[in-house]
Amino acid sequence: MTKLPYNFNFDDIALLKALNKANHTLGRLNGAINLLPNPYIIFNAITLGEAKESSEIENIVTTFDEIFKEMTYSKTNPASKEVLNYRQAMLTGFELIKENGFLSTNHIIRIHHIVEPEAGAIRKLPGTVIKNTKTGEVLHTPPQNYKEISDYLTNLEKYINRNAIQDIDAVLKMAVIHFQFESIHPFYDGNGRTGRMINILYLTLAKKLDIPILYLSKYINQNRAKYYECLNAAQEDLSELKNFLLFMIQGVYEMSEFTLNFIHSFIETMNDAAKLIKERCPKMYSQKLLEHLFYDFYTKNEYLCEKLNISRNTSSKYLHELSEAGILIEEKIGKTKLYKNAFLYNLIKSW
Repeated sequence: MTKLPYNFNFDDIALLKALNKANHTLGRLNGAINLLPNPYIIFNAITLGEAKESSEIENIVTTFDEIFKEMTYSKTNPASKEVLNYRQAMLTGFELIKENGFLSTNHIIRIHHIVEPEAGAIRKLPGTVIKNTKTGEVLHTPPQNYKEISDYLTNLEKYINRNAIQDIDAVLKMAVIHFQFESIHPFYDGNGRTGRMINILYLTLAKKLDIPILYLSKYINQNRAKYYECLNAAQEDLSELKNFLLFMIQGVYEMSEFTLNFIHSFIETMNDAAKLIKERCPKMYSQKLLEHLFYDFYTKNEYLCEKLNISRNTSSKYLHELSEAGILIEEKIGKTKLYKNAFLYNLIKSW
């Protein structure tokens, strides 16, 4: 393995053209975020989608319905729990870079511990290799001992936070950081999910995004074979890095477009719901109610009481009327009544 910075031609014409397109669309996305009255509502939805897609790459497969139920009442679905761990890790990572203005090795370890609570910290035992799961062929041998892994992570930390080491475009640098982190493979498990989280956190740290709202794992999941082909080829021979960088830059472009379209659909859906509430339940309509219904997909009596500062009876009446109007879908699980946002749920299912 090679430490950073790489001796590589980052001024390649194909890279620069791809970067120009990706940065233009990423800039439009960040502008769209800043026009939203409350961007954190959409951030919550996209972070959940990112968590689901990133986990699916590791064959941790669940549905949005199972995830939403896990969030509100059930603690029995291991796959859904792992997705929610990922979401919490992303939120924690975002808070860490906002508070500190940098992303350290200790921050990465903390994020990883939330993603994989049982996986331990940095690898201390030798023997880890990356294999082709079908043929058993060894594709990459990462650093083996704790000191070597720690040295590579310290080098990566400096590269992330000191632009003077290699002053290149942030999207390009994100791709290099991702490649290096996956090549170090510092943990026994959870490296892929942690590495994909670092992608979005770095773009936020580098001021390309005000909040980590890019849905990049969807692109990697949809193009999984190509991703691993480019990653493994570059790990074998660093002169092949260009194809991996182009792959990641294209992902930023495509997912910026996807997220822009999602924001547009989300706003339309929210406006449609607002219109219906005003028509059928005009006395209860408020922006606070609307934002609550679009924040966590499901709600229940005590959540609405707390959010709107209303009595349990009033909250129960609201939920009943919203269900009668077709805005919420009531589900009874044991003695608990849950209320699913029909508008948002249909939008999410289209992902």
